[in-house]
Amino acid sequence: MTTLLLATSFDPVALLSQPAVRWTLTFVYAAVLILVAIYGLHRYWLVLLFLRSRRSIPRPQRRFTELPLITVQLPMFNEAAVAQRVIDAACRLDYPRHLLQIQVLDDSTDDSARIARQTVEHWVSRGVNIEYVHRVRRTGYKAGALAQAMPQVQGELIAIFDADFVPNPSFLRRTVHYFTDPTVGMVQARWSHLNRDESMLTKAQAIFLDGHFLVEHTSRNRTERWINFNGTAGVWRKQAIDEAGGWHADTLTEDVDLSYRAQMAGWKFIYLPRLACPAELPPEINAFKSQQHRWTKGSIQTARKLLPTLLRADLPARVKIEAFFHLTSPMVYLYVTVMALLFYPTMLVNLQPFERGTASNLLWALTIFTLGTASAGAYYVASQRAQHRSVFFTLLQMPLLMSVGIGVALNNARGVVEALLGHESPFVRTPKYNTTISSTNNAQSTVASQPTHRPLIPTPSIKLWMSTLELLMAAYMIECCRLSLLTGATALSFPFLALFAAGYLYVGTASLWSQWLSWRAARQAVQLQLG
Repeated sequence: MTTLLLATSFDPVALLSQPAVRWTLTFVYAAVLILVAIYGLHRYWLVLLFLRSRRSIPRPQRRFTELPLITVQLPMFNEAAVAQRVIDAACRLDYPRHLLQIQVLDDSTDDSARIARQTVEHWVSRGVNIEYVHRVRRTGYKAGALAQAMPQVQGELIAIFDADFVPNPSFLRRTVHYFTDPTVGMVQARWSHLNRDESMLTKAQAIFLDGHFLVEHTSRNRTERWINFNGTAGVWRKQAIDEAGGWHADTLTEDVDLSYRAQMAGWKFIYLPRLACPAELPPEINAFKSQQHRWTKGSIQTARKLLPTLLRADLPARVKIEAFFHLTSPMVYLYVTVMALLFYPTMLVNLQPFERGTASNLLWALTIFTLGTASAGAYYVASQRAQHRSVFFTLLQMPLLMSVGIGVALNNARGVVEALLGHESPFVRTPKYNTTISSTNNAQSTVASQPTHRPLIPTPSIKLWMSTLELLMAAYMIECCRLSLLTGATALSFPFLALFAAGYLYVGTASLWSQWLSWRAARQAVQLQLG
């Protein structure tokens, strides 16, 4: 009976109004808002650097009179839909055949191995120096495959392409001459998107990546700050990899890890935004979430591993500051999640540092909005304007971008927490679908058995409990929306809260739907096998 009376008389407003509780929550709420605003201010700074430096175009010091030998590495794992396409593209690179070595580094455990092996045999019969390397044990995942192949590398330079990329034939000729500068350790190309307009999800991803490749990479590289190799569509000097300590598998972003170690060793990187390498965007929400989780967790792992050494090193302040923001930027997902959880308490009692309705509170709200939210608009508009895309339509897509970004925040916050706690997890590849299969399977196909449809590929790393939690967050945000309208004083916050609700609802619902489709497909496959 006592428990029942306590439960029925529980008053959340009274509890939150307790000075110790209220001021503790107010401090946490203000702190996360300030942290989000600081990273937003940094985003404005990147846009400013981009606008100042975007016309600066790097040029090779000179041109090789005798071209160097280049090794092309194609790491892959269970890539049945795209294995042939990337191998064909590598073999069609416009580079002297006697100066080109191609390594297909395949860890596949399914029919992908047969497709890749047959494609390699086809090109071997045509005189291409290409070899198929298959590992029985996937030790170290992608980093392990690249490290194991290093002793067999013949080239002075190493070009790397993930399985979903389709490099243009001119790729090597457009990058090789930058290595006439003996201090250049890596040249990175920009990613373009084969399936940009396939869905709202791929459109959002394309704009997210455009911001990274056009604004961030350009502004950093042109102002002598550090960039990272993006794991693919880049060319390394083999000596730079060796002197940096080689490929390490102790983070989920082996590319970022090696990049920072190489630059700390004195190597210079060059970024070429005008050289675009087409690639596939994950067309399915769970594939996108898996990719985002890996990138987020890997960045924080790399920050833990390298930032202390980097900050103590004899390097310019601009390099240290930018490296800090770059490697720790995924922390924003954790801050956004904490902020979302505090929305309901702040609806019941004011958790803002200033009283509601005062000029100070209005100024505080406008400052946080301008730095924390509007900065994203400036950032993504700049990336789209650089490609001569419509500013108007980009602004129209901002609610979509914000909703998707918020919707995956919980998934990515989990990655941040796992990295901070030192929780190990396997490298989970992003499923590839070959969304341009109808246009790439032509008369020049080298393997007869090509997929004619795109069955949903399960993403085991996305757990049912995470999708359920996202839907619970959606319900929580909907309740915050209702309370916002009821209170009147906070009605202006309704559109902002609605974006959070829409984001969590979309990501959670789409994830559960994809998981159900995967389960149904697997069950049907078992039934077919049983006859």
